Amino acid sequence: MQAEALNRFFRTVLGMDANAETPVSPGAAGRRNMLLLIQLRWLAVIGQVATIVIVHWGLKISVPLGPLLLAPTALAVMNLVSAPVTLRRKIVTDPEILLALCVDVAALSWLLYFSGGATNPFAALYLMQVVLAAVLLRPVYAWGFVLATGACLAFLAVWRQPLDLPAGADARLGLIQQGALINFILIAVLLVAFVTRTSQNVRARDAYLAEARQQAAEQDHIVRMGLLASGAAHELGTPLASLSVILSDWRRMPALTGDDDLRHDIEQMQAEVDRCKSIVTNILMSAGEARGEAPTVTALSGFLGEIIDEWSASRPGDAMQVVLSGPTPRDPSIIADPALKQVFSALLDNAQEAGARNLEVRAVADADGLFIAFEDDGPGFAPGILEKLGQPYQSTKARAGAGLGLFLLVNVVRKLGGTVVAANRPGATGGGAVVRLALPIDALAPK
Repeated sequence: MQAEALNRFFRTVLGMDANAETPVSPGAAGRRNMLLLIQLRWLAVIGQVATIVIVHWGLKISVPLGPLLLAPTALAVMNLVSAPVTLRRKIVTDPEILLALCVDVAALSWLLYFSGGATNPFAALYLMQVVLAAVLLRPVYAWGFVLATGACLAFLAVWRQPLDLPAGADARLGLIQQGALINFILIAVLLVAFVTRTSQNVRARDAYLAEARQQAAEQDHIVRMGLLASGAAHELGTPLASLSVILSDWRRMPALTGDDDLRHDIEQMQAEVDRCKSIVTNILMSAGEARGEAPTVTALSGFLGEIIDEWSASRPGDAMQVVLSGPTPRDPSIIADPALKQVFSALLDNAQEAGARNLEVRAVADADGLFIAFEDDGPGFAPGILEKLGQPYQSTKARAGAGLGLFLLVNVVRKLGGTVVAANRPGATGGGAVVRLALPIDALAPK
């Protein structure tokens, strides 16, 4: 349900196809490949029955109908049993695919045994099975399959039941040539159709593994950043406490408080020190070190409103105007995750630093999930930023450490099971950027 909601969300708001070819795990790729083999097996059943009918009644060549029809019947029964099982499962392993290919080879060997063995032109269908194994299986299984098919072909070269072909040499040669031509066309069509699709599954699996490695590297980067931030928070605690004590003493000194300008400066300094102490506390809470504080539960509207109010209050004057729309149609209670609060504030900072004067935060909450969009009227994203969304230090700002906002946002939302999409607003006058988040409803629900 949640995955369908995310797909529907992205298709609706961005005009994108969320069902395009996406990375899949090795087990999921195996499931797709098994479904392809089931489709191929149905074609094999139809082709085998049609060939038997044409040979026996069309070409008037006597063949043992009972034993020959047993093979397509067995394959049809296997398909009827395996298809529902495969559809219910999420992963299919290489040994299971190998077993399915061996069943297909066994059925082909059975048919060839009663129709001339290795002399039958359709014996070349073994080659198609080998190609499928090479594409679908790891090398150790593929080589084992090659040995199995080689053994079957060697067996059929010695033991077989010959076909009762016409007596004339020209007639026999013509039939063999026709069979070879039909066999070539059949193999070519099936290889192009199915190897192309299985190759797509293999590419999707490889993309999944590459993405998993990238995510592991990013998580390692985040851990190192977290350790650095936690250590810095500990180190900053002492000087901030000292500054707070000094400012408290200054507020009690008549020589300083008697001057209105100095008193105002001291109050502003105290406010900034308190803000720094709050940031340090949030860092320690995100690192799991502030164990004495229970997680705060609030309404989604209150959570977003608090972020916007605190951000606007800390940037008086010519700060960017931020407007909250929603949430609709529901306003669920959520846990006020400090990490999510920080990355949302970073999004507001990014928009203002890019030159936006107005930003709208639109929130939608329903039974499927939380959908939050940040839309501004700034210049939008540079193409290179969109291409490398979620990678660290991707920024057009010429300062050290820039480009971590979107990186942290993507990883925090991913950790909660959600998705982030960034784009430039289509058709917006003067440009503008949009960042859309989709989170499962259970990710922030109070436990």
